[in-house]
Amino acid sequence: MARYTGPVCKLCRREMQPLMLKGQRCMTDKCPLKEGASHTKTKKYPPGPPKKRRTKMSDYAVQLREKQKIKRSYCLLEKQFRRTFHEANRMKGVTGDNMLSLLERRLENVIYRMGFATSRNQARQLVHHKHVTVNGKVVDIPSFLVRESMVVMICENFKQNPFLEGSIMLTKASESVPEWLEVDFENKSGKILRLPVRADIAADFNEQLVIELYSK
Repeated sequence: MARYTGPVCKLCRREMQPLMLKGQRCMTDKCPLKEGASHTKTKKYPPGPPKKRRTKMSDYAVQLREKQKIKRSYCLLEKQFRRTFHEANRMKGVTGDNMLSLLERRLENVIYRMGFATSRNQARQLVHHKHVTVNGKVVDIPSFLVRESMVVMICENFKQNPFLEGSIMLTKASESVPEWLEVDFENKSGKILRLPVRADIAADFNEQLVIELYSK
Protein backbone atom coordinates (compact mmCIF):
# COMPACT_ATOMS: atom_id res chain seq x y z
CA MET A 1 0.00 0.00 0.00
CA ALA A 2 1.24 3.49 -0.84
CA ARG A 3 2.76 5.51 1.99
CA TYR A 4 3.97 9.06 2.37
CA THR A 5 7.77 8.92 2.25
CA GLY A 6 8.57 12.63 2.12
CA PRO A 7 9.81 14.88 4.93
CA VAL A 8 7.47 14.55 7.91
CA CYS A 9 8.34 17.99 9.27
CA LYS A 10 6.68 19.37 6.16
CA LEU A 11 3.39 17.82 7.28
CA CYS A 12 3.73 19.42 10.71
CA ARG A 13 4.40 22.79 9.11
CA ARG A 14 1.32 22.41 6.91
CA GLU A 15 -0.84 22.01 10.00
CA MET A 16 1.31 24.52 11.95
CA GLN A 17 1.28 22.09 14.84
CA PRO A 18 3.64 19.27 15.96
CA LEU A 19 2.12 15.91 14.91
CA MET A 20 4.82 13.84 16.70
CA LEU A 21 5.50 11.86 13.52
CA LYS A 22 9.07 11.27 14.70
CA GLY A 23 7.99 10.37 18.20
CA GLN A 24 10.50 11.38 20.87
CA ARG A 25 12.74 12.93 18.23
CA CYS A 26 10.17 15.66 17.63
CA MET A 27 10.36 19.07 19.28
CA THR A 28 14.16 19.24 19.25
CA ASP A 29 15.96 22.54 18.65
CA LYS A 30 15.76 21.83 14.91
CA CYS A 31 11.94 21.74 14.95
CA PRO A 32 10.62 24.95 13.37
CA LEU A 33 7.47 24.82 15.50
CA LYS A 34 9.30 24.75 18.82
CA GLU A 35 9.45 27.97 20.77
CA GLY A 36 12.91 29.45 20.62
CA ALA A 37 14.18 27.03 17.96
CA SER A 38 17.88 27.70 17.45
CA HIS A 39 18.28 26.13 14.01
CA THR A 40 19.13 28.74 11.38
CA LYS A 41 16.96 27.15 8.69
CA THR A 42 13.70 26.91 10.63
CA LYS A 43 10.61 27.64 8.57
CA LYS A 44 7.78 28.83 10.76
CA TYR A 45 5.26 28.99 7.95
CA PRO A 46 3.28 26.48 5.84
CA PRO A 47 5.09 24.82 2.90
CA GLY A 48 4.54 25.93 -0.68
CA PRO A 49 5.32 29.03 -2.74
CA PRO A 50 4.74 32.43 -1.12
CA LYS A 51 1.32 33.79 -1.97
CA LYS A 52 -1.41 35.94 -0.59
CA ARG A 53 -3.42 33.98 1.93
CA ARG A 54 -6.86 34.66 3.32
CA THR A 55 -6.85 36.22 6.74
CA LYS A 56 -9.70 33.90 7.70
CA MET A 57 -10.27 30.34 6.45
CA SER A 58 -13.69 29.18 5.29
CA ASP A 59 -15.64 26.65 7.36
CA TYR A 60 -14.74 23.94 4.86
CA ALA A 61 -11.03 24.79 5.08
CA VAL A 62 -11.12 24.59 8.89
CA GLN A 63 -12.85 21.20 8.74
CA LEU A 64 -10.41 19.92 6.11
CA ARG A 65 -7.35 21.00 8.08
CA GLU A 66 -8.65 19.26 11.22
CA LYS A 67 -9.30 16.07 9.26
CA GLN A 68 -5.82 16.17 7.78
CA LYS A 69 -4.29 16.78 11.20
CA ILE A 70 -5.94 13.72 12.77
CA LYS A 71 -5.34 11.53 9.72
CA ARG A 72 -1.66 12.44 9.54
CA SER A 73 -1.16 12.07 13.29
CA TYR A 74 -2.23 8.42 13.02
CA CYS A 75 -0.30 7.98 9.72
CA LEU A 76 -3.32 6.86 7.69
CA LEU A 77 -4.30 7.21 4.07
CA GLU A 78 -7.56 8.90 3.11
CA LYS A 79 -9.33 5.62 2.31
CA GLN A 80 -8.33 4.09 5.65
CA PHE A 81 -9.41 7.15 7.59
CA ARG A 82 -12.76 7.39 5.82
CA ARG A 83 -13.39 3.69 6.47
CA THR A 84 -12.74 4.27 10.16
CA PHE A 85 -15.23 7.14 10.19
CA HIS A 86 -17.96 5.04 8.57
CA GLU A 87 -17.35 2.22 11.04
CA ALA A 88 -17.57 4.67 13.95
CA ASN A 89 -20.77 6.11 12.49
CA ARG A 90 -22.41 2.66 12.58
CA MET A 91 -21.52 2.14 16.25
CA LYS A 92 -23.67 3.23 19.18
CA GLY A 93 -22.64 6.38 20.99
CA VAL A 94 -20.93 9.59 19.89
CA THR A 95 -19.41 9.18 16.43
CA GLY A 96 -16.37 11.37 17.13
CA ASP A 97 -15.51 9.50 20.33
CA ASN A 98 -15.98 6.17 18.57
CA MET A 99 -13.70 7.24 15.74
CA LEU A 100 -10.84 8.24 18.04
CA SER A 101 -11.30 5.06 20.06
CA LEU A 102 -10.99 2.95 16.90
CA LEU A 103 -7.85 4.83 15.90
CA GLU A 104 -6.31 4.25 19.33
CA ARG A 105 -7.14 0.54 19.20
CA ARG A 106 -5.12 -0.07 16.04
CA LEU A 107 -2.29 -2.48 16.85
CA GLU A 108 0.38 -0.14 15.51
CA ASN A 109 -0.88 2.61 17.80
CA VAL A 110 -1.04 0.25 20.79
CA ILE A 111 2.63 -0.69 20.26
CA TYR A 112 3.48 3.01 20.12
CA ARG A 113 1.41 3.84 23.21
CA MET A 114 3.03 1.00 25.17
CA GLY A 115 6.42 2.53 24.45
CA PHE A 116 7.87 -0.25 22.30
CA ALA A 117 8.37 2.17 19.39
CA THR A 118 9.26 5.86 19.22
CA SER A 119 6.67 6.59 16.50
CA ARG A 120 3.65 5.00 14.86
CA ASN A 121 5.64 4.46 11.68
CA GLN A 122 8.25 2.52 13.61
CA ALA A 123 5.50 0.54 15.34
CA ARG A 124 4.01 -0.33 11.95
CA GLN A 125 7.37 -1.76 10.89
CA LEU A 126 7.48 -3.97 13.99
CA VAL A 127 4.06 -5.37 13.15
CA HIS A 128 4.80 -5.82 9.44
CA HIS A 129 8.02 -7.70 10.22
CA LYS A 130 6.16 -10.12 12.51
CA HIS A 131 7.82 -9.02 15.74
CA VAL A 132 4.50 -8.71 17.60
CA THR A 133 2.10 -11.31 19.00
CA VAL A 134 -1.46 -10.87 20.25
CA ASN A 135 -2.67 -13.52 22.70
CA GLY A 136 0.30 -15.67 21.69
CA LYS A 137 -0.28 -15.50 17.92
CA VAL A 138 1.80 -13.47 15.49
CA VAL A 139 -0.20 -10.60 13.96
CA ASP A 140 1.29 -8.69 11.00
CA ILE A 141 -1.68 -6.41 10.29
CA PRO A 142 -1.10 -2.87 11.68
CA SER A 143 -4.83 -2.04 11.50
CA PHE A 144 -5.78 -5.01 13.70
CA LEU A 145 -8.15 -3.75 16.41
CA VAL A 146 -7.31 -4.88 19.92
CA ARG A 147 -10.02 -5.73 22.42
CA GLU A 148 -10.26 -5.69 26.19
CA SER A 149 -8.07 -8.23 28.03
CA MET A 150 -5.89 -8.97 24.98
CA VAL A 151 -2.18 -9.42 25.66
CA VAL A 152 0.31 -7.83 23.24
CA MET A 153 3.92 -9.02 23.36
CA ILE A 154 7.17 -8.50 21.48
CA CYS A 155 8.53 -11.75 20.00
CA GLU A 156 11.50 -13.39 21.74
CA ASN A 157 13.87 -12.91 18.81
CA PHE A 158 13.43 -9.13 18.97
CA LYS A 159 13.36 -8.47 22.72
CA GLN A 160 17.06 -7.59 22.90
CA ASN A 161 16.99 -5.20 19.95
CA PRO A 162 18.77 -1.90 20.84
CA PHE A 163 16.05 0.20 19.17
CA LEU A 164 13.44 -1.48 21.35
CA GLU A 165 15.52 -0.95 24.47
CA GLY A 166 15.99 2.71 23.56
CA SER A 167 12.27 3.23 23.07
CA ILE A 168 11.52 1.66 26.45
CA MET A 169 14.08 3.89 28.19
CA LEU A 170 12.46 7.00 26.70
CA THR A 171 8.99 5.80 27.71
CA LYS A 172 10.07 5.10 31.28
CA ALA A 173 11.60 8.55 31.52
CA SER A 174 8.48 10.31 30.25
CA GLU A 175 5.94 8.04 32.01
CA SER A 176 3.67 8.36 29.00
CA VAL A 177 1.80 5.02 29.07
CA PRO A 178 -1.99 5.70 29.07
CA GLU A 179 -4.23 4.38 31.83
CA TRP A 180 -6.11 1.95 29.59
CA LEU A 181 -2.92 -0.06 29.07
CA GLU A 182 -0.81 -2.11 31.47
CA VAL A 183 2.79 -2.59 30.40
CA ASP A 184 5.45 -5.00 31.65
CA PHE A 185 8.70 -3.53 30.36
CA GLU A 186 10.79 -6.44 31.66
CA ASN A 187 8.91 -9.01 29.60
CA LYS A 188 8.17 -6.57 26.73
CA SER A 189 4.45 -7.19 26.94
CA GLY A 190 1.27 -5.29 27.70
CA LYS A 191 -2.40 -5.88 28.39
CA ILE A 192 -5.50 -3.99 27.29
CA LEU A 193 -7.22 -3.14 30.58
CA ARG A 194 -10.18 -1.46 28.89
CA LEU A 195 -11.09 0.19 25.64
CA PRO A 196 -9.85 3.78 25.29
CA VAL A 197 -12.29 6.67 25.72
CA ARG A 198 -12.09 10.32 24.65
CA ALA A 199 -10.65 11.40 27.99
CA ASP A 200 -7.63 9.14 27.42
CA ILE A 201 -6.56 11.07 24.31
CA ALA A 202 -4.63 14.17 25.26
CA ALA A 203 -4.06 15.39 21.69
CA ASP A 204 -5.72 18.66 20.72
CA PHE A 205 -8.26 17.22 18.26
CA ASN A 206 -11.64 18.67 17.36
CA GLU A 207 -13.23 15.53 15.96
CA GLN A 208 -16.61 17.22 15.56
CA LEU A 209 -15.21 19.17 12.60
CA VAL A 210 -14.37 15.87 10.90
CA ILE A 211 -17.90 14.61 11.48
CA GLU A 212 -19.30 17.78 9.92
CA LEU A 213 -16.96 17.43 6.93
CA TYR A 214 -17.88 13.82 6.16
CA SER A 215 -21.59 14.39 6.83
CA LYS A 216 -21.99 16.85 3.96
